[in-house]
Amino acid sequence: MSVATLDVAALIRTASADDHRATESRGFITRLLGGELTLDDYTRYLAQYARVYEALESRPDDGPAVFDPRLRRLDRIASDLDAVAGPDWRDRYPALPATTVYASRLRALAAAADERDRTVRYLAHHYARYLGDLSGGQAIAALVARHYGATPRQLSFYDFSELGTVVQAKRDYRERMNALALDADAVDALLTEVRVAFGSNGAIFDQLDA
Repeated sequence: MSVATLDVAALIRTASADDHRATESRGFITRLLGGELTLDDYTRYLAQYARVYEALESRPDDGPAVFDPRLRRLDRIASDLDAVAGPDWRDRYPALPATTVYASRLRALAAAADERDRTVRYLAHHYARYLGDLSGGQAIAALVARHYGATPRQLSFYDFSELGTVVQAKRDYRERMNALALDADAVDALLTEVRVAFGSNGAIFDQLDA
């Protein structure tokens, strides 16, 4: 059964609202954004997400239009880390166990032979990360600059100006997602995997806190 008439992006947002709140209320991220930590703590955070995006972006750009290659962040994250920590950041900030687990799942989905895994379940993580970057990520950039003196050169990760305004970029993303016209089973798989995405991110925050 087609669910093309549904706003799938809105459905995901509503269905995952509790998981989203639980993730963004973790101690590490609330203290980071509250100005209670340091620029080094932000660097530790960013170094984990370099591994996450490296895995997420291991998928070739051969899927639906929603996988816009201009969204890719790894090069920007690496540039930011070089600017804030130096070229040896990978050695100084090794991957946490939760990061390794999450990255392994992303690589498996990106390379999966099964189309539902390779597109629909992968899309759940794509949505959680890039829509997050276009939404709450903009607030993270502003607060890290305000509290810890990070410079634009250290925060290029959050710059999506090549996509136009952030508002337009988010609207375009949601429209492309809805245009996939996923069937009901695909939407169920997508909703389930979005919850996995938030749980995986929450596990990284918890280990950063430890």
